[in-house]
Order: sequence, then structure tokens, then C-alpha cells
Amino acid sequence: MKVVILAGGYGSRIAEETEFRPKPMIEIGGMPILWHIMKEYSYYGHNDFIICAGYKQEMIKEWFNNYYMRYSDVTFDLANNNAITYHNKPNESWRVTIVDTGLDTMTATRIKKVEKYIGEESFLLTYGDGVCDVDINKTIDFHHKQNKIATITAVKKPQDKGILEITQELTVKAFREKSVKDSALISAGYMVLEPSIFKYIDDNTSLELDVLPKLANDNELVSYVHEGYWQCMDTNREKIELESLLNQGKAPWVKW
Repeated sequence: MKVVILAGGYGSRIAEETEFRPKPMIEIGGMPILWHIMKEYSYYGHNDFIICAGYKQEMIKEWFNNYYMRYSDVTFDLANNNAITYHNKPNESWRVTIVDTGLDTMTATRIKKVEKYIGEESFLLTYGDGVCDVDINKTIDFHHKQNKIATITAVKKPQDKGILEITQELTVKAFREKSVKDSALISAGYMVLEPSIFKYIDDNTSLELDVLPKLANDNELVSYVHEGYWQCMDTNREKIELESLLNQGKAPWVKW
């Protein structure tokens, strides 16, 4: 199955990094978080990627164009028309299509812009800023059993603030510190979609505000609940947390 990755936004909440590069190219452990996401999918046998780029899209193209040059030993044979030989090349079996879907394009419309590269088949979709240890193939099996247009992965997100229970008279009935008991199911991305989703998308459509609510209203959206790890990288603090897990050898998403 093809894997579509949304990688075109400005990433304004981590502007100290995205001033210089697109958010998916922010490095975790010396490699862009986009690479980590692709390695997750590749681990489960999905190697055909379509990247919906936008902001600083040329940097994503240049990074892939120079992939072997960056991560291989290289011999330049200047006596033979400067023939180049790469040694110990990375062994990714990837096919990567990078599409400039525009600077201010809405998320669903970005997907619509790559429809011709997807074709009439089920496809996978995620965002270019979050890692997860979900079993991708289990989400696919679940999706096909449900016979719906869209499956979205959900994770439990523990509340990280103190909890107040307040009466109608605004009296605080109870206060307790954060607890896993106060966790809520949230979207983790990592979706499985049918090509019929394109009929829900026009030239100015948000996946989150328009398409998914319409699918839910039409009883065409189901959720695969993932009990494991998921983390997005919206802030520098979250970037540091991901780096720390990698440095300790405790990154749950690293299975390769």
C-alpha cells in the first residue's frame, strides 16, 4: 500500500526550528523525524511513499536527492569522468514521490493534490511530525474488516494538569493531580483510507475540520485503539523528550 505523509505545514509552534527547515526535517538522533516515520512503515513492508510537501519543500527534495551522498562512503574517480561509487549505501527499499502541494493548502486538499499518484486503491496516511509503535498491518486488517471509508488510530493521552471537579455553583468538589485515569482518546493519525474519501474533498478542505466530521456523520469513520506509544513533536520540549528516548536506547517506535 502507498503511504501518504502530510509534510507541508509551517510548524509555527516549534518556530525556533522551522525558521530554517520544514518541520518533518527536524532531526531526532541525527535523522529527520520524517525518516523515522518512514522507517516505521518500511518495517511492516510499506515502502512506496508520497510526501505532501509545501513549506520549504525544496529542502525535502534535496535531502532525498543527496541521500546516498550524505550517508555513504564515496569514491570520486576524477580520471574517469568523475565517476562516483557509493560504498556501504543505506539499504532502504523506498520509492519516494515528493509533491509540492502549496504553502497554505488545507490538509485534505493536499491529499487531493496527490490523488493521481495514489490511484484507485486503499492507502495509508499520517502526519510528518509524530512517531508511534502501532502495528501498521494490524490497523490495515482492522480497516478491511470494518468495511468503512476511513480508519483512524486513537491513543490514550494522559491529562498532564491538575483536575478540578466543579459543581454548578462553581464550588470545587475535588482536586486531584494528573492521573492515567483522566486520559482521553485522541487522534494519533496513522490512518487507513479508501479512495472514495476523495469525494469528500474540494479545493479548500481541512481533513480535521471538514472531512473526518463528515465521515463520522455518514458512519464511515472507525477507530483503531492503540494501547502503546505515540508522541507528536509540536514543541521543542517534545523534541528533547524524543531525543532523550533515542539516546537512552528506549525509543518505542524504533523496531528496525
